[in-house]
Amino acid sequence: MPEKHVRLTFGAEQVREPVVYQMGHLFKVITSIRMAAIDQSIGWVILGLEGDDDEIQRALDWARSKGVRVDDATLGDVVEG
Repeated sequence: MPEKHVRLTFGAEQVREPVVYQMGHLFKVITSIRMAAIDQSIGWVILGLEGDDDEIQRALDWARSKGVRVDDATLGDVVEG
């Protein structure tokens, strides 16, 4: 199953919330952090998601509803093993 790569950007209100954990817990998706930078006021993460396309979309819609910005990640943004 191919990974979908996205960039999640968190504001000050979301940066301390376990959004990535909750995505994997609440939805049938496997999350894999590829790159991240976080401080007290803002953060971003390049995330690999595996699962059914509809379930991935539900997880991303849920993240947006929490105030997280969701963008597609380009290949240059992704760190592979």
